[in-house]
Amino acid sequence: MRDHDRSTAGWSKRRSPGNDVIAQAADGLEAVELARRLRPDVCLLDIRMPRLDGVEATRRLAGPDVEDPLAVVVITTFDTDEYISGALRAGARGFLLKDAGPALLVQAIHAAAEGDALIAPSITVRLLARFAESAPSPKRAQPVVPLTEREEEVAVTVARGLTNAEIATELYISLSTVKFHVGSLMDKVGARNRVQIVIWAYETGRVQP
Repeated sequence: MRDHDRSTAGWSKRRSPGNDVIAQAADGLEAVELARRLRPDVCLLDIRMPRLDGVEATRRLAGPDVEDPLAVVVITTFDTDEYISGALRAGARGFLLKDAGPALLVQAIHAAAEGDALIAPSITVRLLARFAESAPSPKRAQPVVPLTEREEEVAVTVARGLTNAEIATELYISLSTVKFHVGSLMDKVGARNRVQIVIWAYETGRVQP
């Protein structure tokens, strides 16, 4: 697996089995340029970068207007709600604090590359509680094409942070069936990745923290 790293804010990533750092950038604009040119499997971005911050860089690489989005994991020392929700809404597939440790970082990279999402456990509950505090929007309570009963079940398990393999085990269905339903969910609710399904599920009141 290849991944994109950057060396801003004094942070650097260790090389690990199966992961190769193919480029590093000194600022956000360079990170976006390199990522677009090299098309890595995963991009690791800091929140605070010179010239272009991590939220905007994420939006340019994985946002709703990007035709072929890249997988982005955001890493920071700042766990404020504004940064977290901003990065996830911009299209990030993962959000970790810099003290998360190498093992969790590798998990986040692999999860992002496989289409899953990983958010640091220390901030997940607070983050989801914030989404749940907002009153569900009637306009978003149900997509134009209603979800099937199975899709509703899958949406809830995705919102709980389960991986595809864990969903398959819990719902007694095959891994390929899970992937099919997740893809269908993304189409129906207009999500670009699993994190956006999570946000949608909490904003529409389908899941409570």
